Amino acid sequence: MHFSRLRTGLTSLVFGAAVAVAGAPALLADNLADALVGAYNTSGLLEQNRAVLRAADEDVAIAVSALRPVLSWQAGLERNFGESRIQGRISDNNSTQASLALSLELLLFDSGASRFNIQSTKETVLATRAGLVSIEQAILQRAVDAYMTVIRESEFVALRQNNVRLITQELRAAQDRFEVGEVTRTDVALAESRLAEARSNLATAQGNLVNAQEEYLNAVGRRPGRLSPPPSLPARPASIDAAKAVAVRTHPDIKQAQHQVAAAELLVLQAEASMGPSVSLRGSYALSETFNSSDNSDIGSLSLELSQPIYQGGRLAASLRRAMANRDNTRANLLEIQERVTQEVTGAFVRLDVAQANIQATDRQIRAADVAFRGVREEATLGARTTLDVLDAEQELLDARAARISAQADLYSAAYQLLAAQGLLTAQNLRLAVKIYDPTEYYNLVKDAPAYRSQRGQKLDRVLRALNKD
Repeated sequence: MHFSRLRTGLTSLVFGAAVAVAGAPALLADNLADALVGAYNTSGLLEQNRAVLRAADEDVAIAVSALRPVLSWQAGLERNFGESRIQGRISDNNSTQASLALSLELLLFDSGASRFNIQSTKETVLATRAGLVSIEQAILQRAVDAYMTVIRESEFVALRQNNVRLITQELRAAQDRFEVGEVTRTDVALAESRLAEARSNLATAQGNLVNAQEEYLNAVGRRPGRLSPPPSLPARPASIDAAKAVAVRTHPDIKQAQHQVAAAELLVLQAEASMGPSVSLRGSYALSETFNSSDNSDIGSLSLELSQPIYQGGRLAASLRRAMANRDNTRANLLEIQERVTQEVTGAFVRLDVAQANIQATDRQIRAADVAFRGVREEATLGARTTLDVLDAEQELLDARAARISAQADLYSAAYQLLAAQGLLTAQNLRLAVKIYDPTEYYNLVKDAPAYRSQRGQKLDRVLRALNKD
């Protein structure tokens, strides 16, 4: 009778691994695409870095403004009071004077320093855009890992629950056999020990599942319901070299470093140009009126100024050397990032192959462990095997199934890591059902430095209100 209980328990073990954990909320099943959409739409980190990009866009407008006229006004009201005595005569010096002045300043020529600064800030914008794509990849990869981890831990809990049920049945069978003198008290104690261990492992698995669900909440923006099995794997490149070739062209970290190098080189040119001459146009117009008097003035001026720094205590040379050092730093950083990215491609490609090999190996291991378990169980009915042998065979089958679950999770994680290593793990490339953030929309509104009260400036206000950033 006790082996019929074992057979029933084994059937539950075989089919229970893919069943959701008992007590899970009855929600509609989420798939991996839903998790990725949730991560993209709810990520605070993405919102933060989009704001960083908008700030970089404004740097272009600020740089452009250096070549625009600077117009300002100044008004003043002055009250003088007192008296003076001249040859015995006292005169009153009380007066009130109002003034209004307008000033204009326009940079006509600065040896190209402002132009180089504008080009440098544009390269910085492109670098920041690439950095935003890198953040997007990290967020989507985290969502994939969180999704697969919840599935893995859920299946672990199901395995452990079935293991507890199976060992409980074996313990009852050992107790029945002990009562009729077929086994010793040692067999019962062994079963009790394994049951305690199984319950401990179940508690650990349940704790791991809670942690996985919390990570899913943080990564995706909501708690997991019933998760569907993952879809088919994304297409993989034909070889490591093919994957590296894609990564060198498309990886956002490489693009970011390339634009940082270009920006640094332009800043070197700006530092050199800042040592040259500059030409500025300056104009002013002022009105002054004294109340209770006929005194007034009306003065205007227009000047063309040519200037060039000669010596600033070594500041100019130091600024140039600093710009050159920063350029060398970005060049070295580009080489380091290229090497790191190609290494990540190799690592992800190898992990994918290893995971696939592990799945094939664990499938064979499961089949062999299942045959061994059934054989040991039948031999135990003939008295050729002990309770410990049956428990050991069941444990090997359990370990094989757990290894299969881990290998499956590792396979999907490695597949998406390979996409990320190539720079392809983006919402656009995955064709997620989301509104893709357009990094050029805000830039096109601000790149020409619109005035605050202009028509484009008002359009910017509406954009900011839509973003809840006003």
